[in-house]
Amino acid sequence: MDLKPAPARLSNERHTGAFASGASLNMSAALKPLDPEPVKVIRLDTTHKIIEIAPGVKFSAWTFGDQVPGPAIRARVGDKIRFSMTNRSDEVAPGIAMTAAPMMHSMDFHAAMVSPQDKYRSVAPGQTIEFEFTLNYPGVFMYHCGTPMILEHIASGMYGAVIVEPREGYPTKVDREYLVVQSEFYARPDADGRKADGAPLYVLDNERLKAAQPTHTVFNGVHNGMVKNPLPAKPGERVRLFVLNVGPSRTSSFHVVGTIFDRVWMDGNPDNQMRGMQTVLLGSSNSAIVEMIIPEAGSYIMVDHHFANASQGAVGLISTEDKPKESELEHHNMEATATPKDAGTAAGKLAFESKCLACHSIGQGKKLGPDLAGVTGRRTDAWLAQWLKSPDKMLQTDADAKAMLKEYNNIPMPNQGLGDAEIRQYMAYFHWVDAQAGKPQAGAGK
Repeated sequence: MDLKPAPARLSNERHTGAFASGASLNMSAALKPLDPEPVKVIRLDTTHKIIEIAPGVKFSAWTFGDQVPGPAIRARVGDKIRFSMTNRSDEVAPGIAMTAAPMMHSMDFHAAMVSPQDKYRSVAPGQTIEFEFTLNYPGVFMYHCGTPMILEHIASGMYGAVIVEPREGYPTKVDREYLVVQSEFYARPDADGRKADGAPLYVLDNERLKAAQPTHTVFNGVHNGMVKNPLPAKPGERVRLFVLNVGPSRTSSFHVVGTIFDRVWMDGNPDNQMRGMQTVLLGSSNSAIVEMIIPEAGSYIMVDHHFANASQGAVGLISTEDKPKESELEHHNMEATATPKDAGTAAGKLAFESKCLACHSIGQGKKLGPDLAGVTGRRTDAWLAQWLKSPDKMLQTDADAKAMLKEYNNIPMPNQGLGDAEIRQYMAYFHWVDAQAGKPQAGAGK
């Protein structure tokens, strides 16, 4: 083991080139082969920028390498990481107004064995820190900003993964390798009503953050991002997933529907092996490498089996098809329509897609319940609001509700316990859908 790294160097030299550089960096879920160089020269500058964490949700984020999650570093035990970072939080991207004040940032590598006071110190905007360390243990390690409040910096997007292979490589051979990083966002509309590209700007909700009540829980930074762009595989292939839950506060129960984890290496270390697992439990900053066989053609749904998290976007696909058919993928947060720009209407869309797509579609035909395209022309607002509020009560008294129950095989709609504000969001979304389609809409209260 190397336990004597050189002291860190702090300077006022501002880097102005690429925000991220290094041959061992991986910018997406698909991982490159290991760079053979024993010294990995890495740059990850910090930036403040606007990212889209869900359709229509433009979030004021803080980043490493100008993306969320930050680029993943791939190396092996014994390699040296030579790291540099310029705090560029005071730079404004072209066409984007400053959404967060410049501030101190730092880097904390869980893969390193170093003095935090020396290497992980906070640096001011315009300053650069450089340090190096040797990788002593294999694993999948988190990196993140360690500047107080650490909770706010991680929740704003400052995290990524370091994949450290054993000296002799992994004991198994695979056909595909992918990185899946789970994280939480705590977003609220900007109090000053600022916009980004015409859509409402969302900022960090500190109250929800402290209460560990996220608005979005996602894989690789985007709600349903790997549903729209599945991870490709072929029948019979062995797939290796490097899975990291960065939190900052929730636990993940990682599961892939339709297969079993043949091997699981907790924290990414093959010494920590488990076999034949259905689900892997990962606390904040825990990780695992999981391997599985894709048994036959199909779409294999990656999901946090803590389904409150899945309902917020922690869903992805490993698929043998380029574009899986939505009709074959039930109740996993598939997009039903484009995204409205109004914040309340967008919230109604997100709620509908989280809770309702197992039974309903928008313009795709009947499922367990009716197709809701054109619903505002078939029902009054008063009827719809009452139905959303208390479907169980309406089934006892309303003739139309009773007829609908009979039409749909006596499968009743469950009471979702929606509040008045949520019902208004659903109604706004239904009206928006029908307005987009040019369908006639019944007047409120008729």
